[in-house]
This record gives sequence, structure tokens and C-alpha cells, in this order.
Amino acid sequence: MKGAKLGINGLGRIGKLSIWQHVGRKSFSEIVVNIGRPVGTSLEDVARFIEKDSSYGTIHKYLYGYKSQRLIENLDEKTGSMVIGGIPVTILREVRNPKDIPWKSYGVDVVVESTGQFTDPTQPADAPGGAARGHLAAGARKVIASAPFKIKDKSASMPEDAVMTVMGINDSAYDPAKHNIISNASCTTNCLAYMIKPLLDYFGLDRILTASMATVHAITGSQLVLDRAPKAGATDLRRNRSVLNNIILTTTGAAKALSLVIPEMKKIGFVAESVRIPTSTGSLIILTLDIQDDADQDPTNRDIVNQIYRDAAERNEKGYLQCSDEQNVSVDIIGHPLATAIIEGSETETRTGNISIDLKRLPGYTDEVGACLARTVIDVPVTKVVVYGWYDNEMGGYVHMLAERTVSIASMLD
Repeated sequence: MKGAKLGINGLGRIGKLSIWQHVGRKSFSEIVVNIGRPVGTSLEDVARFIEKDSSYGTIHKYLYGYKSQRLIENLDEKTGSMVIGGIPVTILREVRNPKDIPWKSYGVDVVVESTGQFTDPTQPADAPGGAARGHLAAGARKVIASAPFKIKDKSASMPEDAVMTVMGINDSAYDPAKHNIISNASCTTNCLAYMIKPLLDYFGLDRILTASMATVHAITGSQLVLDRAPKAGATDLRRNRSVLNNIILTTTGAAKALSLVIPEMKKIGFVAESVRIPTSTGSLIILTLDIQDDADQDPTNRDIVNQIYRDAAERNEKGYLQCSDEQNVSVDIIGHPLATAIIEGSETETRTGNISIDLKRLPGYTDEVGACLARTVIDVPVTKVVVYGWYDNEMGGYVHMLAERTVSIASMLD
């Protein structure tokens, strides 16, 4: 990757923290950031915004500790350039449509699309208002979206050159000769994949009867500080309520995205819900599964489930999955490096009971079938498993995984 240049479109939460990640990693020789509009009164204002963060402190202290000094220097207002930790960074403030961003002029091959606006891989480069494919038309070779794909036309299928991946789960699905638009899924999907996959591998598809999750999620930039009247046509009035003093029920696309990352999940009845709470970052997934047990063996218990995760974490050399026996609260995992999912082992719960099934009520039952059966009511042992998984939905969990995906893709360029 010597000499490789990274492009970042957008300077929101993900874009800004991606700069922090790649300055620390030094995998790219240069970073070009497109904001597409003036910011503050000067480039110094942009630099200060990049440097400081209300959740993570300052970039130099986050990367190098409290004794470190300021990393940003050599600001040039005319060229929009600065140096951050030895990495040249150029800020573009002219255009917003991806097809008009001069990636080719800056020699950028890989672009992280972090605005959250361009998530439909079926849209053409010249789509009104812009599209992810516009980055390719502007000279980029690969586009990595920091959000799940959302195809607006329900009759359209996923383009052959697009794929959604989670590092360590299905990143091998990426074909560098074929795929040019890659989704890194969402923070919730990344965590959920690492909570589901070990159980799926251990029990098998046939034994997991149902699954559901609820994410207790920190606020995001799309929420409002104070109540505001909803826009015309708005159907979810809760999105316009104050994020400072409310628990807000909302939705998540994690279930649908998970089926693209782990296709076997399409065969399991899966429900995903989300609740927003007034914290700046640090989120929690509560995963519940019903597992069919073997009546001739000891039923699944808490120790077995926790050991499944410990074994999976040991196999994961990158540290994407970690286990904890501590009694954590959300601030304990803010900025936690490497892990996209931290299993709270002390809270794992199991309960086994017999479920009576009346075979007469099953589809396909006939009197002829019943005549062949010794009995028509059977008892099935089912264990309900509840697992808690922490994730820093910004830097420690998601942006780290996004950076891993970005570096991986860049390393495969010929």
C-alpha cells in the first residue's frame, strides 16, 4: 500500500473519526477529505473540529496518551492542506455531488462514503442529487459505504459489483476483480454478527428455532436536541422529539442486513428492534434465542453459552470478539479498541422448559397421518438464551471495523 491515498466523503461522526483511525494506522500516505461546503471562517476551524471531540477528547491524546502534543500543523488556507501526525490531509470544500469530486486529480483510489446519503448501489452516477456510483465516475476504483445498502426500488436486485461485508464474518465474499461498491453494514449489524455467528456455528441452523434482538442505542446526529414539528409526510413523530430527555422507540435494519452477511439467518425467524437513549456513544444488544435441546443430554446452560463465546474469541486473532466477566456500564466500552462486540458474560441467562406441540395443528396433518403415530402431542425441550453484547457504535467498534475493511480492500488493489 505504499503511496496509496484515501478519500473520505463527509466530515460527520464517521468521517471525522475515520481520519483519527487512519492517522493512527498510517496505512495511507495521504488523506483527501471532501466536505463540499465552507466550514467556519477558515481552515483553522476545520482543523479544530477534527482535533477535538466531545466523546473521545483530542486526537493526540486518544492516539498517544495524555503527555502527547498537538498533531495538526502546516495549515495552508489556499490549498486546504494540513499535516496531521505526519500524514498530509487535504480538505475539499467546493462540491457535494460525488461525481464532481476531483478524486482522480488527487490520485485517490479508495473512497469511504460516510455521509449516509448515498447508500443505493443501483443508482447511476448521474442520479439527481448524487449517488455512490458517482465516486467511481470521478476516478475512484473502490467505494466503501459506512452504512448498510438501502435499495429504493424494491423490484431492483443487488448489482453484481456491490457486496455487504463484516470483517471476520464474510469479508471473503469480497471479490476485488468484481466488486467496486462495498457496504461495511452498520455498527449494530457488526456487533450482532459476532453475537450470532458463534452460536450458529455451535448449535447449527436446525436447533435455533427463533431469534430476536433489541439494541439499546446511543443517540445519532439525525436526532433533535429540542422538539420540532415534523416535516410534511413524516410518519414517525418520535424522531422529532428531544434526544436529551427521552427514551425513543425507533427501528433498525439490522435483521435485514444480517441476512446479507450471514445468509443462513434467512431461515430463522428473526426480529430486530431499537431503542435510542440519551447517551453520546456506547450501545448494547440484548440477543434472545430459542434453542431446541436434546432430551437425552444436559440442557444448554449459562456456562456452556459463555464458553462458546470464549472459544470463539480465542479463535479470533484480530480481537473483534471479546468476552468480559466484569460488571460493565456503557462508558467502560467507549473507545474500547478492536472489539466490535464485547460479551457481558455475567449477565448471560438460560432457562429450559418443555413445549407441548399438538401435531394435529401442524400443516399437512391428516387422520391417515395420525393413525401412524403413537401419540399426537409431544414435548420438546427448548432453552431460551439471553446474551448481552456491548459495542462502541462510533470509534471503538464501528469505525475501527470500517478502517479494517478499508485497509484490506486497499491492500488488494493491483
